[in-house]
Amino acid sequence: MDAVAVILEAPERLALRTLALSPMAAGDVRVEIDWSGISSGTEKLLWTGRMPNFPGMGYPLVPGYESIGRVVDAGADARGRIGQWVFVPGADCFRDARGLFGGTARHVNLPQARAIPIRESLGRDGILLALAATAHHAIAAGGIPELVIGHGILGRLIARIAVATSGDAPLVWETNPARRDGFGYAVVDPSADECRDYRAICDASGAVDVLDTAFARLAKGGEVVLAGFYDRLSFAFPPAFMREARIRIAAEFTPADIAAVVGLLDIGLLELGGLISHARPATEAGDAYPQAFTDPDCLKMVLDWRTI
Repeated sequence: MDAVAVILEAPERLALRTLALSPMAAGDVRVEIDWSGISSGTEKLLWTGRMPNFPGMGYPLVPGYESIGRVVDAGADARGRIGQWVFVPGADCFRDARGLFGGTARHVNLPQARAIPIRESLGRDGILLALAATAHHAIAAGGIPELVIGHGILGRLIARIAVATSGDAPLVWETNPARRDGFGYAVVDPSADECRDYRAICDASGAVDVLDTAFARLAKGGEVVLAGFYDRLSFAFPPAFMREARIRIAAEFTPADIAAVVGLLDIGLLELGGLISHARPATEAGDAYPQAFTDPDCLKMVLDWRTI
């Protein structure tokens, strides 16, 4: 079977074309994708050609790890999954493209264990499951952050999950006045905050100078969690030394994070509404990708595959 997919031929060179799918194994499912998200962090690095050389990295590749759709076919051992509405965190199923991510296509094949059942009533908001799991992973291994830096999509989810899991609302910094809309927590310009003794700070800004900024506000022995994805970071050593600062890097989310987020959604403690700002037909992917990376008003871009 073939599938229409977004393919990055090279940095800043994107096409929408038909690719051959690898055959399904007995435990695989085929998902017809309705919505897929564009990551303004990881996929921006793919778009610009600045993504580090991870195993499986290279061009041409199909991007995407934020897709939702319905199981429409399955191998012999997974027939009971047909009809389920699922989240797809990527798929390695294209014969003529690398599958490091692989979720931005009309159809994908993947092992049934990676097709995560979710409520269809979430609608297109379901694509946010990966980001919500990333946010959960950032705070699950440590304490609830007292300060979140950056009120983009990841910062919002970190703040929402902090409230959902602890009831304690962090303060959020945001330099863009248009993004200071809180959701049960306060969002301020950094210059309006005089606190200098935060015990736990979580960065979701991705700024290259964030460590200098964070260390200046950290209590002695405090921790800075890096929740974004960074090309390179550096910092002045003396402020970190004087505070005996700790740095924790939040890596990729785990199945446990996915399960925790699904649980919070199911009992109504976590809401994903109001986070997707832009949607375009998948046929407009060539314009949607650069807009997702450069438009300051674009909080989250999704592609609509339903007309393909």
